[in-house]
Amino acid sequence: MRAALYAPGLGYYAAGATKFGTSGDFVTAPEMSWLLGTVLADVFSPMNAQSVLELGAGSGKLARDFLGASRDAKQYKILDISADLRERQQVVLAGCAVTWLDALPKKIEGLVLANEVLDAVPCEIVRFRNEHFEQARVCTINGAFEWLWQPLLTGSLLDAAQHRIPPIEGYTSEINLEAEALVATLAERQMDGALCFIDYGFPRREYYVPDRNSGTLACHYQHRVHFDPLRLAGLQDITAHVDFTAMAEAAVDAGASVICYATQAQFLLRAGLLHRFENAAFSSGVERAKALGAVQKLLSPTEMGELFKVIIVGKGSAIEALGHLADIDQSYRL
Repeated sequence: MRAALYAPGLGYYAAGATKFGTSGDFVTAPEMSWLLGTVLADVFSPMNAQSVLELGAGSGKLARDFLGASRDAKQYKILDISADLRERQQVVLAGCAVTWLDALPKKIEGLVLANEVLDAVPCEIVRFRNEHFEQARVCTINGAFEWLWQPLLTGSLLDAAQHRIPPIEGYTSEINLEAEALVATLAERQMDGALCFIDYGFPRREYYVPDRNSGTLACHYQHRVHFDPLRLAGLQDITAHVDFTAMAEAAVDAGASVICYATQAQFLLRAGLLHRFENAAFSSGVERAKALGAVQKLLSPTEMGELFKVIIVGKGSAIEALGHLADIDQSYRL
């Protein structure tokens, strides 16, 4: 998965094909509507965060919309491992007070944003078969990619599998220790502030249910979804849903507190999305209808409203500053 997505010059996020929007392979929330960045700036304004770090900034549109609405951000930094996307972001954000980083800072202050980042962190596939756990690997046979299953005998992946994967014959799913490590590192380096992750996924008790016995790994190519990551290597996106319980545990173990966990719909409504929409000026009725359609996709239970979740963890003054989110917090589901 790492090679298919990030290999220099060959991986999906490292090559030059269009990823986002109608001419790409999928559409993210910032591409749908400027309202996402705007209400994120609104909801985090009580922090008075002068520094914002965005991970995996995509086209740069979220940063542009956030900066357009923020009264506090004096420093907006982007860390993106894709050189191709970084160049595109620099075009979109020309004239904005944005700097690009080559590595994660040793100390982080303020707000960290990560929209649809965790789902693209390379994960492992594990299955339960013949009374033991196996790890999926990839090999080549006669020039073609094939699955190779190897027994899991020791290590942290086996420990996680034993605690998460139901011992049902043939049950297959994902475990993302690398995403957990990323969250832990961010939480450890956060001195005073908040980390906000927006992504699709479930709490653990809903992730590893018996009926979801083939996992969540999916591929996106030209707005079509299929489930064979060994096809079109480097030409398609590969993602897996997020185990939000694992992310919360990683953050808490690193010294942070869970401030809020909610569905995207709950969060955006609490953040004032509808108020922003109703008070926006549109050039025509057609533009307003288009914007309304985007709002419906962001909020609808059958679109992004329920499947996408928002988890916010933090330290220091951010915990009190974001206390207004307590009325939508569903961290008990984790």
